[in-house]
Amino acid sequence: MDSSRTPTWRWLFIAAAIAVFAGLFAYVGGWIAPNRLTPKKIVDTLEDNAGVHPGYRRNHSKGICVAGTFTSSGQAADYSIAALFAPGDTPVVGRFALPGGNPYAPDNSVPIRSFALRFTQSDGQQWRTGMNSMPVFPVATPEAFFAQLQAGRPDPATGKPDPARMKAFFDAHPEASAFLKWVKTAKPSASYATETYWGLNAFYFVNEQGERQAVRWEVVPEQAMDDTASPDTSDPNYLAFDLEQRLASGALRWRLLVTLAAPGDPVDDATKTWPANRPQIDAGTLVLNQVQPQDSGECRDINYDPTILPQGIEISSDPLLPARSAAYADSYLRRTGEEAHLPSTSRPGDAHLAGSKHP
Repeated sequence: MDSSRTPTWRWLFIAAAIAVFAGLFAYVGGWIAPNRLTPKKIVDTLEDNAGVHPGYRRNHSKGICVAGTFTSSGQAADYSIAALFAPGDTPVVGRFALPGGNPYAPDNSVPIRSFALRFTQSDGQQWRTGMNSMPVFPVATPEAFFAQLQAGRPDPATGKPDPARMKAFFDAHPEASAFLKWVKTAKPSASYATETYWGLNAFYFVNEQGERQAVRWEVVPEQAMDDTASPDTSDPNYLAFDLEQRLASGALRWRLLVTLAAPGDPVDDATKTWPANRPQIDAGTLVLNQVQPQDSGECRDINYDPTILPQGIEISSDPLLPARSAAYADSYLRRTGEEAHLPSTSRPGDAHLAGSKHP
């Protein structure tokens, strides 16, 4: 068609559509709402708190790759059509890590460990999940999490967060009481392998009839914790060494337990636990049999975005989920862009090897 004869109203429609999309992108980017919380602001604050370490994740920077399989028990298949819950095996690539943006932090510096997994179904669909060794999250919204990051900014004089500022934050956020109660008893563990890891956010399983069941999950180790074991504080990287030693002797196993919510249980608030009497199903066994270097292992290039889900699993209304997805994407783009410009001798390697007393 001759563009010169295109009716004026069509040009107006096209121009209006472009303006709407441009406005949406500007809003998402925070350009026309400078006070709006954006992924960039969150990741910038993570960098302010821990420093910039090119090529590393902005949070959970120190970690190690693992690989194995998930063997379904079939018990979750009645609740979700996700292929990984049908009887059989699904390959997984995982990553153990510490929270925080310093890839050289001593392993005993924090009591929390994280465990991320990517399940890849035979049809190519993926389930990605990031879990932590704490049963509850401190805050319920991205805005509160951002405020917590700001409160935790290290004091230049001490290099540590200002206790008064942290106290003021938690005084203003009573929803963190369950987390603070847990923190009082939490201690840095001697092994990644003996921890239970919780998904924290709620999701929905969807079955063949389209019925949705709100769920949370956790992975529970079959390896027993040695109550007499204590962290080897003489080695700042003891967690990776322990994991390598354990896997050299045989596979490590966890049970994937899925908790089913009852009507009225909160599905949009990760600070609230569900009653202990909620039914659980044993969805299957996670088996890890391989450890891989962080700089060259499969997990290096994976963004463990918890909103990447197969058919049969859906996100809930928890506002932390889209915020996590957006911040993870921002961090991923920063570190992968940096890696592309680093000389090979400077590419991120295994933080656990730096300064380790172990060979």
